[in-house]
Amino acid sequence: MTARRLRLIEPEESMTSETPLKIAIATNDMEHLDAHFGSARKFAIYEVTTAAARVVEVLEFDDVTAQSGQHNDIDDRITPKVEALSGCALLFVLAIGGPSAAKVVRAGIHPIKRKAPEPIAEVLAQTQTMLKGSPPPFLRKVLCRPKTDFAADYAEDVSE
Repeated sequence: MTARRLRLIEPEESMTSETPLKIAIATNDMEHLDAHFGSARKFAIYEVTTAAARVVEVLEFDDVTAQSGQHNDIDDRITPKVEALSGCALLFVLAIGGPSAAKVVRAGIHPIKRKAPEPIAEVLAQTQTMLKGSPPPFLRKVLCRPKTDFAADYAEDVSE
């Protein structure tokens, strides 16, 4: 199973000089986060900064696992997906099984499960909000940001 790739090759002027976070979103309609990892026909790959987000690639798969299906080592449909997502820091999905999650994590990608489908625009806005605040330590490392003083992050919230 190979992925068909649609890749943006021209740099976009609206992106800032900050290091973008590359994320993948499991989708079947390119408008919503609406798929389980194994059954996702498409992954929308975005570069996200605090000020902008842009789609840079779309991966499409014909041969997918049934949404309620079991992983089959003889007919491995998971490994090609993980390999195609190389370079992404986050993976947003509705669900992901244990063996698949282990492969994703070993590839350096942090899976994030959502409880219900939601518009991709909302996922992007939430990611931008997280980047504007204090990203978790694993994301600071990916973004090459120094450690922050957590007390300073909350100093403005404290009133005397």
